[in-house]
Amino acid sequence: MTEPIDLTAALSTFDELWSPRIAARVNDYDVRLAKVKGVHVWHVHDDTDEFFLVLDGVLDIALREQGTERVVTLNRGEVFVVPKGTEHCPSSVDGASILLFEPTGTLTVGDRHEQVPDHVDVTVGHRL
Repeated sequence: MTEPIDLTAALSTFDELWSPRIAARVNDYDVRLAKVKGVHVWHVHDDTDEFFLVLDGVLDIALREQGTERVVTLNRGEVFVVPKGTEHCPSSVDGASILLFEPTGTLTVGDRHEQVPDHVDVTVGHRL
């Protein structure tokens, strides 16, 4: 990529929820944009952390750690990293736009997951 990317303009090019678009690549990582609403799926990335930045709205990330469950709430402009091997489930009641960093080729539902609902796109990201 040789030109700047306007994230607002890029987000306006698609409406699908839980179906990330690859906005850029940094070394071996994708910079992904996604629109989300409702509940994703409980899943785990065994070998990689997952970086979340909320561009608009509110995102909740439920985490299962050491036999307990907690929810991290991210507002616009906040970031959070889910450590590799941590079972998690993103959700958004009213909808959100998010930016994610993940290694290129990482599935949206991780390495292990519960049954994937129809509204979740199992992908390694789509081109903008």
